[in-house]
Amino acid sequence: MIIFFQQLLNALALGGAYSLVALGLTLVYGVMKIPNFAHGGLYMVGAYITWALLTSLGVPYFLALGLSAIVLGLLAVLLERVVFYPLRSAPHIHPMIAALGVLFFLEAGVQLVWGPDFKLLNSPITGIVDWGGVTITQQRLLIIVASVIIMGALYWFLKRTTTGATIEAMAQNREGARLVGIPVSRVASLTFFISGALAAIAATLYAPTSLVSPSMGEVMNLKVFAIIVLGGMGSVPGAIVGALLLAFAETFGGVFVGANFADVVGFAVLVIVLAIRPQGLFRRTA
Repeated sequence: MIIFFQQLLNALALGGAYSLVALGLTLVYGVMKIPNFAHGGLYMVGAYITWALLTSLGVPYFLALGLSAIVLGLLAVLLERVVFYPLRSAPHIHPMIAALGVLFFLEAGVQLVWGPDFKLLNSPITGIVDWGGVTITQQRLLIIVASVIIMGALYWFLKRTTTGATIEAMAQNREGARLVGIPVSRVASLTFFISGALAAIAATLYAPTSLVSPSMGEVMNLKVFAIIVLGGMGSVPGAIVGALLLAFAETFGGVFVGANFADVVGFAVLVIVLAIRPQGLFRRTA
């Protein structure tokens, strides 16, 4: 039983990180109707920026988290203006190819600046919490708490504010939103800013539990796309549920099948669910 609760906490921490990245990708897909394959690259750059702020400038951890979120949000807006906005009327394959190009460009840029070697992102939160034999590091506990707070704040923003309502209106019908006076370009930029900020926050929270590398964005890309397909393309609740389901499958699969096959178990669950429900667990909600 202790092992079960131990892995439950690990799965919640992993699912929290997956949820933040997947939510950003889901918002962009809902508004732009394009799969942003550069999203994993933003996650990776966010981890490197936080690492540089901590190691080179000595910035406190939480301040580095905020600065990284702002920088990545602005970088995402720049990508939307320079790459995706000019392709808004092009066939869908064009922005998809452009996004892949951006991903490879970001990877090459990071290797040029910081090199190809793995980096260790040290967090000042190094304690361990023990509940009757069930232990969890304070960093993983921070991931769980922070992800719940951020997801709650995002839900409130989308459902209770006028700006959030404009994002949902664009997700329903971009042309209809434009006709009723919604500034679609501004809303698209805001959506990309939120997406980039969420990716940076997730990277800053989760990177201290693993390693930072130029290829980490590609790995995250595969997982978050699996998550949003599993949850239902464009569905915010589906992104959260899909993230938790994939995290639970990987974590418990690693225990019972072996750590080397954890990812295989996760994607096997994806295949099984889609075989039963091809549209995903949730239809896209406005």
